[in-house]
Amino acid sequence: MSTSPAASPARTQLEELAAAGFPDPWRHARGKFSGTARAAAVLILFGVLDQLPADHHAQAEAVRDDLDVLLLARAATLRSHAGQVAFPGGRADDGETMVDTALREAEEETGLDPGGVEVLGEFDPLPMPASNHVVTPVLGWWTKPTPVGVVDEAESSHVFRAPVADLLNPDSRVTVVVGQKGRSYRGPGFQISDGTTTHLVWGFTGGILDALFDALGWAEEWDRTRELQLRP
Repeated sequence: MSTSPAASPARTQLEELAAAGFPDPWRHARGKFSGTARAAAVLILFGVLDQLPADHHAQAEAVRDDLDVLLLARAATLRSHAGQVAFPGGRADDGETMVDTALREAEEETGLDPGGVEVLGEFDPLPMPASNHVVTPVLGWWTKPTPVGVVDEAESSHVFRAPVADLLNPDSRVTVVVGQKGRSYRGPGFQISDGTTTHLVWGFTGGILDALFDALGWAEEWDRTRELQLRP
């Protein structure tokens, strides 16, 4: 029998990390803050989903087989970050707090009910120079999960809840390498299936998950020499 979402040890650890913040410096930051960057927020939403248990059993006791995180694959036709896996989120509207932005965007992109989300806290803003945004990660816990799916096919191609233990599986971890304008990007990647499609989580989202799992003490040793080359 599963532990109730409110009593989950994972939730407790996430709340403690939200209060403490990521250890400085942000090791996956690419570029610097710009005075013209637009404010945005993403929702990092964890919860418990019994219907899709993990195939991998995590080493960390807090990571049970039914712990998951909400992700989406952006539509391949988008002008920015096309086809990449991301957290729900987007640009802030005038007068919005970052929490308001993260919850509104998550509802618009996945159809979730924001009333079932407990906000645990915010992390410091992170630069996303590729699209000229400064992004605030908002950490949440799904106290009352609701069905999710693609709301607008022009924005997203998949919406799925990824088992955290499968993300932590050393066999799913790769170092992503991509060359851009004479410079090579190297960063953490995760290969994860939503049941029908295998997705690669990398870039900004992969960096957040990598740092988050390390800070929580959930990460498992993996072969960092295993590389996956992407075309720029």
